Amino acid sequence: MILETLIGFTFVAALAVFLSPDEYAGQLAFGLSLLPVVGSLYMWSQFDATGNALVEGGSLAFATQIDWLTVGGYTLQWFVGLDGISLPLIVLSTVLTSLAILSAWTPIDVRQSQFYGLMLFMEANLIGVFSALDFFVWFVFWEAVLVPMYFLIGVWGGPRREYAAIKFFVYTNVASLIMFIGFMALVFNLPVDSFGLPAIAGALRAGELGGFLGLAPDALATVAFAAMFFGFAVKVPVVPVHTWLPDAHVEAPTPASVMLAGVLLKMGTYALLRFNFTMMPDVAQQLAVPIAAIAVLSVIYGAMLALAQQDLKRIVAYSSVSSMGYVILGLVAYTEFGIGGATFQMVAHGLISGLMFMAVGVIYNVTHTRMLGDMSGMADRMPITTGILIAGAFGYMGLPLMAGFAAEFFIFQGSFTSTVLPAAPLFTAAAMFGIVIVAGYLLWAIQRTLFGEFSVETDYEVTRAQFHDTAPLAVLLLCTIALGVAPEVFFGMITDAVVPLLGGGA
Repeated sequence: MILETLIGFTFVAALAVFLSPDEYAGQLAFGLSLLPVVGSLYMWSQFDATGNALVEGGSLAFATQIDWLTVGGYTLQWFVGLDGISLPLIVLSTVLTSLAILSAWTPIDVRQSQFYGLMLFMEANLIGVFSALDFFVWFVFWEAVLVPMYFLIGVWGGPRREYAAIKFFVYTNVASLIMFIGFMALVFNLPVDSFGLPAIAGALRAGELGGFLGLAPDALATVAFAAMFFGFAVKVPVVPVHTWLPDAHVEAPTPASVMLAGVLLKMGTYALLRFNFTMMPDVAQQLAVPIAAIAVLSVIYGAMLALAQQDLKRIVAYSSVSSMGYVILGLVAYTEFGIGGATFQMVAHGLISGLMFMAVGVIYNVTHTRMLGDMSGMADRMPITTGILIAGAFGYMGLPLMAGFAAEFFIFQGSFTSTVLPAAPLFTAAAMFGIVIVAGYLLWAIQRTLFGEFSVETDYEVTRAQFHDTAPLAVLLLCTIALGVAPEVFFGMITDAVVPLLGGGA
């Protein structure tokens, strides 16, 4: 019952913070958020599951399966459990939430209890998304995550916060509707009597799908796959459905940007892996070329867009589009290192992007500007913050012994040797070129803002950041280095859950 305890406690903690006075809401929220961190680390230390949660023969850790009610002949269940794919993402969610709350102490100075309560409410639903194994329960958590993020952007965001919040909500909600229709079209034509994801995955992988409205089973599977892929791709996001992301990031307060890039985007790639690539591998392999083309386009186009920006936050936002393209390429490769590397990249990018957004936020707290032309020589005045920002940028570029390098190496190795993807070496080489562009825009931004003669176009005094601003940066940097030095910390359990998807091998 540890998952139920973790989710329930976080909901209760959110309510307690909502009702607390603003004066100590931040400290209370941070203290309460540490208990889910302890819980997730305990689950990691006790993890003993083998195989994949949705593939026959796999075992689950910390599982609970209880019939809830029956609707239209289908049994709804409270069904939660973890395998080697979901556990690392829950650890990421809990750690990043605590650090994001700590980083909010400086910039969030109004309606603090509501802000921190929404952060904890979002954390509880994120844990639910990564652990739920009944589609109905999963979908409730999936949709509930949108609500706190909408308010975090719309209430505490920048000058165009209402526009960004509405755009975020409309894009992701419409995408969820399309995904829901596609998935229901599959379920209603399968010989299943519940919404349990393992049962649905087993029926689809066994070829038990029937026809619907004159569509043959193969055609229905392709249409449903496309609908689900679109719905999840918006959440990732990939080109060309990425336009909501820069606005959301630029207007969101820094802690919300940390959670959006660090965890919420991974909901999309996690769902793609769980639903599209696990349940319908044959369709995914038939559509491998267009999916790989979307992945490479996202890598290159996202990096080129970042290269053209003048706002530090917008640069990091577009770099997330590029990084998520690598995840899609790894998934479509259908190799142990490809899918395993894609999952590892979800964790690595969560840490690095969180670090980058947090560092940019610390600089903004002091200078009140993010524009490249408005500041220079920041390294002299903020050596710790800028040093960590530079280290994070090199992590984004794939510096060896950092998590980003390990993730990209796994993905490139897996995609280059793929037998499912035609012209796999060509797609891999094209995606690798994105690293060159990443180095270009990050080094250019660093050179303009951090080095040279000190200058700031605003009237604020630039001093060193406070300890509670730099401490989360240091923790994220240490985690990034630790995963780069010892990727087996998570990669072993990830590949153990990936191999069953490939029929027992790579």
